[in-house]
Order: sequence, then structure tokens, then C-alpha cells
Amino acid sequence: MAGGKLSPRQKMINLMYLVFIAMLALNMSKEVLAAFGLMNEKLTESNQATTERNSAFMQGLAEKVSEQPAKYTPLKEKADQTSKLSGELVSYIENLKSTLTKDVSDPKDYVTMDKSVTLDELFFKGGTITPAGKEFVSKIEEYRDGVSGILEEKYSDIANDVKKEFSTSEVTNRDKVKVDWLKYNFEGYPLVATLTKLTQMQSDVKNTESKVLSAMLSGQLQSEVSLSNFEAIVVPDKTAFFSGEKFKGRIILGKKDKTLKAHKVVVNGKELSPESMQEGQTILDFPAGNVGERDIKGEFQFKEGDSIVTIPIESSYAVIPKPNSAVISADKMNVVYRGVNNPMTISIPGVPSVNATAPGLRKAGGAGKYVMNVTTVKSREVSIKVSGKLPNGSSVSDSKKFRIKDIPRPVGTVRGEDGSIKMSKNALQIASVGAILPDFDFDIKLKVSGFKFKVEGQPTVSVSGGRLNSQAKSALRKAKRGSSVQIIDIKARLTTNKGYKLKKISPVIVELTN
Repeated sequence: MAGGKLSPRQKMINLMYLVFIAMLALNMSKEVLAAFGLMNEKLTESNQATTERNSAFMQGLAEKVSEQPAKYTPLKEKADQTSKLSGELVSYIENLKSTLTKDVSDPKDYVTMDKSVTLDELFFKGGTITPAGKEFVSKIEEYRDGVSGILEEKYSDIANDVKKEFSTSEVTNRDKVKVDWLKYNFEGYPLVATLTKLTQMQSDVKNTESKVLSAMLSGQLQSEVSLSNFEAIVVPDKTAFFSGEKFKGRIILGKKDKTLKAHKVVVNGKELSPESMQEGQTILDFPAGNVGERDIKGEFQFKEGDSIVTIPIESSYAVIPKPNSAVISADKMNVVYRGVNNPMTISIPGVPSVNATAPGLRKAGGAGKYVMNVTTVKSREVSIKVSGKLPNGSSVSDSKKFRIKDIPRPVGTVRGEDGSIKMSKNALQIASVGAILPDFDFDIKLKVSGFKFKVEGQPTVSVSGGRLNSQAKSALRKAKRGSSVQIIDIKARLTTNKGYKLKKISPVIVELTN
């Protein structure tokens, strides 16, 4: 294009065309490299999702084993073997990727990963495969043979897929020449393409594991769908009933399915009306009976094909007398403490909702759950009043007193130890001073704001915070071996209630060992 008798201007134009074409080729190469990098990112995200799904599969299978060990233990053993082989190969490939990218300054700069020398030097030298390359192929073969061996007997289709997916046999190239599998797939490729291919291999491993676990569970669950495996469950509207009330509740199947409707239901010798038998449940409504434990016995009858499947009903409920007092209990102890939130459970048996009042008492979420803070209450006792309405509309009320106590005296600590302890000077210099409430039922954190440090023969040093300052360290260096150091007048506060004043904190005596 630049030859012949051309003017200088035409030669310049032709040269510019050549440069432009070269630039297009360069940009296209960068775009291809970047595309490989983005594909690698997407595969990595997909692998994470597959890992979470497989973990959920394994957790579900473990629960099945705990419920029905005889049925699910053989499946769990095969799943564990497959998961172990998969995890080993995925970890090996991840370590290999780390080795290949250890000298890459920016793992997101894909256009710089255009050379093949890193993997070529690791796997190929002088036209032969290195020990590292042979190990890589060996790991793939171990996984392939191990997983296919586990699945061969019951899941032959998946086993054949594994053998094909992870085959390391020679590959016929475009020139109809057989080439070694490792060389065909990895020799001479840019680093970013190699990383993407390795991530794809990890994805294949994880997807194979997912396919195996899904096949195992679905295969077993197919045998569970027959109605003969269902269990009848009695669900009362409440756990106990008053004498004279009617028992109200319902019976549902262990696998609640709105497409199911009983053909016939008999409870305590009496056949229920057709209106009681609804989709997925049967409604119960009969007199509760006298005080005491009452049984519910009967059977469900379903049509399955040309036969009748019978499911037994066995349950019980309690009939209790009408309550005349409330049940109030402190979740932690029989007293309430200043400075903390005391959890309380307040209820009246048989009453779904109650009203409770007392100084510092407030609701805390669930039914019957309260929190009581008596920090500002001056008296030594507090009374909780409770009232509620019974299902028949009548009211019931009660009250109970609780003693109010202060938080016990805290104990000073050095390095988490209290009382009289032994320690070297170096250890004491860097140790933290704290305060704890031993044997106190509440998990309360105390923050030390200061203390006094006394070395024999030296003036007492005031320290802010929870560690020795320069003055205290200077006095410590002058202490003799075997002498005692006192940490006294420790100041601390509750992290959850800064306004509460704690009792005087006990000191710590440290005997120096050097």
C-alpha cells in the first residue's frame, strides 16, 4: 500500500491507515481479555451461590438423618464422600489460581494478563509436562473416578456425565491430530483465559455436587408421598381449657396439603359431619369435659386408588380449673436489681392477653415478656399488678411484691485476674485494669475510667483510663523484686447505664516476680 510512485501525502495517509488498523486490533485484544475477566467474576459469583445451595442440601439431609437414621444414613454417607471429593478438588484449584496470580499487582486489571508464560513454566518445560502438570491431571482423575465410583450403582446417568465432564483423554484438534488433554486446554493461553477456565472447572465440580445431592433427596422423597406415610396432628386453639368450656382446635396432617380432603373422620367414636372435613384440615368442636387429662382418639380415612388408607388419630389435652390468681415470675431471680433491665414473664393461665403495671415496667416484644428498670425507685420493694379477662368475659387480677437490690460490689482485675496475684514488671506495664461482677446473674460490662497506682516507697500515682501511664510505669521500674504493688480506688461505670453509681470496687494486690 505504501509502494509504487506515490506522493508523500498519499504515503502518509497509507501509513496512518496501517496505524489505525493496528490500534483496532490492539483494542479488540483488550476487549477480549476484559471479557474473559468479567466472565471469571460471574462464574465466581455463581459458584458462591451454588456453594450455599449445596450447604443447604447437606443441612437438610443431616436433619433427615437425625429424624430417620435408618432411611437416610446411607444417603448421607454417599453425600459426605461426594462433598469431600468436591471440596478437595475445588480447594486445590483455588490454590493453583493463587499461585498463578501471586505476581499480579491488580487482580481486576485483566488486560495485563495477556501472557501464558506463568502457567506454561509451571506445567510445561522443554516440550514435556512437569510434575506440577501431572499432579493437576491426577487430581482431576482422582475426583472423576471417586465420584463416579460412588454413583455407579444407583445413579449411573450422573456417573457417566461425571466421566465425560472430567475426561482427561487425548483431544483431536482442528487439524485432526490427537493432542494431550492438558496441552490442548492450557498451553499457550493468556493468563486471564486460564483463570476463567479453572473457575469454570470449579463451577462444574460444584454443579456436579448439587446434581448428586438433588438426585439423592428427590429419589428418596418420591417414596414419601404416599398417604400411608402421613401423620395426623391435633392442633388445639390453646393448650388447656377451663371446666365447662368447649374444646376447640383442628386436626392437620404432617404434610399439610390443601388438595387433600378426608373421606371419613371418626373422633372418640363419633363420625364428624362433612362440613368439618375441609381441604388439608378437619375442624374439631366438642365439649372439653371435666378437669383432668383428656384423650382424643380416632382415625382419618382417605381414598387412594381403589383402597382406603386409614391414618390413626392419637392426642390429648388438659382441662384445668378456672384460675383465680396470676402467675408472675422473674426470669433471672426472685429480686429485681437497680441499674439493669430485669426481664420478666407475666401471664395468667388460660388468658391470652394480660395488663401489667408497675414503676419502671414496660413490654418487651413477645407475649408475656416485660422488662423492669427500677434504677430510680427509692423504696426497697416494688409491686406488680396484673389483670386480664377470661374467655367467658369475667375479669381476674392479682399482684406480687419484689425486693429491690443494688448491684453487688464489683471486683478489680488486672489482666482478668482479681484479688492477690503474681506478675512480672513487663507484664504489669502492658496489662489492662478492669472490673467484674463475679457470680452475678446479669452479663454486665464495666468500663474503667481511672485508678490509683501505689508502689512501696513511692508516691501514689493517679491514672486515667485502664492502663498504666508514664508516671506509673516510672514508679514500677523502681519497685524491688518480691515487693507488692497496689491498684486501688478503681473507678468504673456500667456501659449500658452510665448514670448508675456502683459500689466501691475492691483493689488488686500484685506481687512482682522480678
